[in-house]
Amino acid sequence: MNVYTTDKVRNVVLLGHGGCGKTSLAEAMAFLSGITTRMGTVADGNTISDFDKEEAKRLCSIHTSVIPIIWQDTKINLLDTPGSFDFIGEVEEAVSAADAAIIVVSGKAGIETGTRRAWELCEQYKLPRIIFVTDMDIDNASYRQVVEDLQAMYGKKIAPFHLPVRENGEFVGYVNVVQQKAKRWKQDGTVEKFEVPEYSKENLGICREALLEAVAETSEEFMERYFNGDEFSEDEIRQALRVNVIDGSIIPVLMGSNILARGMYTLMSDVVKYLPSPDRRTCAGINTKTNEVYQADYNFSKSKSAYVFKTIVDPYIGRYSLIKVNSGVLKTDDVLYNFHRDTDEKIGRLYVIRGSKVEEVPELHAGDIGALAKLSNTFTTDSLSTRNQPVAYIRTNISKPYVCMRYKAKNKGDEDKISQALQKILLEDLTLRVENDSENGQTLLYGIGDQHLEVVASALREKYKVDIELMRPKIAFKETIRAKADVEYKYKKQSGGHGQYGHVKMTFEPSGDMETPYVFDQCVVGGAVPKNFFPAVEKGIAEAVKKGPLAAYPVTGVKAVLYDGSYHPVDSSELAFKVAAKQAFKKGFLEAKPVLLEPIATLKVVVPDSYTGDVMGDLNKRRGRVMGMNPTGNGYQEIVADIPMLEMYGYNTQLRSMTSGSGTFSYEFARYEQAPDDVAQKEIEARAGKLTDNEEL
Repeated sequence: MNVYTTDKVRNVVLLGHGGCGKTSLAEAMAFLSGITTRMGTVADGNTISDFDKEEAKRLCSIHTSVIPIIWQDTKINLLDTPGSFDFIGEVEEAVSAADAAIIVVSGKAGIETGTRRAWELCEQYKLPRIIFVTDMDIDNASYRQVVEDLQAMYGKKIAPFHLPVRENGEFVGYVNVVQQKAKRWKQDGTVEKFEVPEYSKENLGICREALLEAVAETSEEFMERYFNGDEFSEDEIRQALRVNVIDGSIIPVLMGSNILARGMYTLMSDVVKYLPSPDRRTCAGINTKTNEVYQADYNFSKSKSAYVFKTIVDPYIGRYSLIKVNSGVLKTDDVLYNFHRDTDEKIGRLYVIRGSKVEEVPELHAGDIGALAKLSNTFTTDSLSTRNQPVAYIRTNISKPYVCMRYKAKNKGDEDKISQALQKILLEDLTLRVENDSENGQTLLYGIGDQHLEVVASALREKYKVDIELMRPKIAFKETIRAKADVEYKYKKQSGGHGQYGHVKMTFEPSGDMETPYVFDQCVVGGAVPKNFFPAVEKGIAEAVKKGPLAAYPVTGVKAVLYDGSYHPVDSSELAFKVAAKQAFKKGFLEAKPVLLEPIATLKVVVPDSYTGDVMGDLNKRRGRVMGMNPTGNGYQEIVADIPMLEMYGYNTQLRSMTSGSGTFSYEFARYEQAPDDVAQKEIEARAGKLTDNEEL
């Protein structure tokens, strides 16, 4: 592939709801630009971007793919992202590397939750954007409805650049609002001009007036000419529009059909005309040597620096770090410094990735996107620069995972293989987390949603040949006491030769410290129990609190006091006193009004205003206590509630169902509270088989 200078690069991310046509749009653009000789389809699983087996099987994008498309003399780096919220981390990585966006909307489905999420991401990253309405070949697709809905939501900045032309229900052409000309597609894909249809003239006038108003806003001179009734030339309109589109005050709306590959020619031309090259954007990091702001701004003449926005780990093709060059020009065999890891990386060859194919390039200019192979100590969100000018860029804020499942190996002996495979997947996917919960004897896998975790399990099976079973996680209940008990336990055993003898009198009561399992004290007088056996007594308590006598859960908040006992000069031993203390604990615990404690989380749910009633009603059913509501702007509310962790299982699916996918949530552990009697009884019965004492003597 040729080398492209910064002004000849466009980094554009495709955003939108799942199934709106992002991947098929990328496929049509690739076909029209000559990259492919035939268009693949999502249904056939043969598109450039959805090359992963899992994507072909599920008929949807799971990973972000980079597809460099050459149009005229410009390289358009298309970043095709998943539409499902389960893979939001892939979208966030892609958006961090983009300079502009195309928000794809289905003309049939209209504005969906994913459309609004895409807009919010563009606002967050201040990305100029074009909206492209697909499915215009479908009879009931309504371009006009989409435009009206967009204008109702986002105001006058929504500006349709084209209007569709239909004849006998067929999508045959379009009206160009800037040129005020109609064009019809011919069989060979080219267009021919024709008269603007009468039924389009009224809409053309409305759209044209909105465009001229926006042009007039760009300068006082234009404003004066507009009020004087002067006409603007096409060049003046286009130049003003470019300024408006880049600063986000105008959002062009285009349309077409992905299946027929119609509308992509004008889309790619408008991407080149109106969307910014990287040198029109700003980019800053910190010079870690001087602690001053380093204004990189994709300037090719500055010191080399790059940002790793994504990592690809494949068991067959190896590991690639996808980078965006923030300044300078990277060349083969450059040595770059990773400030975060304090290590040098020889980058070797430079690559450009197109879907699953890798192509070598001699250099990458500032603003371009490429890939580096086999970097040993560099990971996603790391910064690369020179040792003389070490730069650190702000790391991308990736969504945290809150949906959790327990997993275990289906085949014994696969545990190590699974652990190694998961480590590779974790390098690639920052929205995954593995946690070892030793207290409850389980390993937990955290992800964004149920589908996300299913895809991980499937990837382990297909790519790494290991099987895991996903199950409902165990809840970390605890046990404590609410009263005081005074108990005595004598352990005596005789079996020929030395016997065993340990005798303790102890009290057990709440310690008041729910963070600590137990507090041990002694007030033995007169040597009833020799001092050298005190550690053995405490050891017995320490072992007993690991598995409480109520439901075999860890114990917390108990104070144990040894105040009396007796010993045998020959038969007493540390083991005997340890066993006596352990049995005394079990007896005393059950006499001191034992209760089961359940973990409580502080939950924050962000939903549109219209769904707050449904969400609060559902929280009440889950034993949640709503603590308050805070408006977050844009018609959303944050509901704060305390909720038992036991009731959080399946909440993600329910919330998405209730809010049409628009609700999000986060939570953190708050405290332990006494579980209601019915919950406690059910748990105690379920755990009855785990109360056996495995003490061996």
